Order: sequence, then C-alpha cells, then structure tokens
Amino acid sequence: MSTSELASTARALVAAGKGLLAADESSGTIAKRFGAVGIENTEAHRRSYRQMLFTTKDVAQYISGVILYDETIRQQADDGTPLVDLIGRQGMLPGIKVDTGAKPLAGSPGELVTEGLDGLRERLGEYRTLGARFAKWRAVIRIGPGLPTAACIEANAAALARYAALCQETGLVPVVEPEVLMDGDHTIERCFEVTEATLHAVFAALYRHHVTFEEMLLKPNMVLAGTTCPRQPGVREVAEATLRCLRRTVPAAVPGILFLSGGQDEQAASAHLNAINALPGPHPWPLSFSYGRALQAAALAAWRGDPERVATAQRAFSHRARCNSAAAAGRYTAALEAQAPQP
Repeated sequence: MSTSELASTARALVAAGKGLLAADESSGTIAKRFGAVGIENTEAHRRSYRQMLFTTKDVAQYISGVILYDETIRQQADDGTPLVDLIGRQGMLPGIKVDTGAKPLAGSPGELVTEGLDGLRERLGEYRTLGARFAKWRAVIRIGPGLPTAACIEANAAALARYAALCQETGLVPVVEPEVLMDGDHTIERCFEVTEATLHAVFAALYRHHVTFEEMLLKPNMVLAGTTCPRQPGVREVAEATLRCLRRTVPAAVPGILFLSGGQDEQAASAHLNAINALPGPHPWPLSFSYGRALQAAALAAWRGDPERVATAQRAFSHRARCNSAAAAGRYTAALEAQAPQP
C-alpha cells in the first residue's frame, strides 16, 4: 500500500459518525463473556457470534472497520465465505490485533509490557495477504502506589513505536493503543497525569522510529477516576479532562482518535464520548470510538448462543452502534437511548 493509500485508509476509519468494532477478544477473554451468559466457548460458537455481528444489516452506517483476532481472520461463514469478505461486502474494513498480550515487566513488580515483536514483520505480511487493512497493538499502564514507573511507560512506548513502524512498512495502518487502566482508587487528576505522561512518551517514541503520523490512528483511554475512587467525576468533567489531555499531547497530523471503552458500561461509554464531542472549542482530529464490550454486551446477552435469537441480537447491536455513532457527532440523547429494542 502506498503512503497516500495508508493515509486514505486512516481517514476512512474515522469517517464522520463512524468508529471501530473491537471484535479481537482472545479465546480466553471471550470465554469469560460467553460464560456469563451460559454459552460454551467453542470455535463454532465464536465463529457464529462474530458472523452474527458482521452481517447485521446497515451496520456500516455506524462502523467503519472491525478489529479481528487471529482465529477470526481465518474463519469462514456458514456458506463458506471468508469472514473478512463479509466485512468488506458490508462496506467495512478488516483489521487485526497483532500483539501477543501483556506480560510481567522484568524488574518492575506489578507492571506489564506487551509482547509480540518477534516475527511481527512476517505475521503482518501474512495478515495483509489475508485481507487486513489495519492493525492494533495494546499497551497496558497500571496506576498504583509508586506506579507507573518511567521504565514501564518507556518500554511500552518503544514497543508501540516498533510495531507502528513495521505496520507502515508492510502497508497496514497502525492503531496505537496505550491504555491507562481504570482499576484502582486513583483520582481523575492522577489519571490525567499518567495519561499525559504516557502519550508524551508514546509520540516521542513514534517520532524516533520514523512513524508517519498522518498514517496512524490513536486509541487511548478517556481520563477517568479509578473504579474504586470515592469521588467519581461527572460526565462533563471527564470530557473536559480528556480533551485537555489530548490537546496537550497528540499532534494535529494524526487523522483521528478512537477511544477505548476500558470497562465502562455501554451507556457511560456513549455519554462520555458524546460529552467530549459536544464541548466547545477546537480539536484537530475526529473523536470517535473503538469499543468492544460497550458495543457487544447487549447483543451477546440477547443472542445467548441461540440461532433463533440472531435477529434480536442484531437489533441490539445495531442500536448500540447507532448510539455511539450519534455520540461521535455530539448528538447522543436520552431519547435515542430509549429506542433500545426489547429483548
């Protein structure tokens, strides 16, 4: 893919009112979500579930691309059509998660560094052949007593930069995901400090590794208080802190920002995204979503592995996608939320 094509793909992924569906759960992660609604975690169930999401009618009005897992990018639909082709026929772009998970960082108890750089050039080439147009790598930053350390932030920033450079070399748009976790009792102010430091480090590393900012996308956390913090900020406070942090750290050349939901429930993720987009004042990038559970939870609960409930689940998924599309334009309302289909 040429430089101009990479930039065009990046812009297409953040087209007005559209975001990403993160359907890249590992087999272990999806086992937990399946287990919560009584679904056996088999390859057939995983394939059927993803097929149900990807074939939802008119979902491409709201979803520009789908992040896949290694298993999923190789699977076929019931009629033998590759799932990547189903995605393309809908008018969406297929992407792929390429990291191999966060592992303990040597010499830094309680901290993690994401692995997967070994052999990555070759894997990216294979994924490009299988139809992927973009890729994703997630780094994890924990807040706690004495955490994060500079070593953890720098190690993850360097890995993200090496991954992003390899993606662009291979012809894939890198989605760079440095996630400051919600777990803990930290304040929103502490989350702001850590997120700001992390994003500064990430973009400095990207620059050193010759990553072209116009040909990448950022997938950050919102600035939130920890889940067990006694004072939980309001929606507007989260929006203001998040946008202020991004203005301080993200180059205007980046084509777009796609927030992760990070454990927020469905309505909170939509409300925060909407509030960010509704704030007055300039921001040089589209601000949209790349949600997993916050897009899928209602659909999974409606489906429960029953082929007879596919249409019901698709209506739930379409509604959630529509709500987040509206939030990406600052037009999400309680009235729109109330239109959720009955299970």
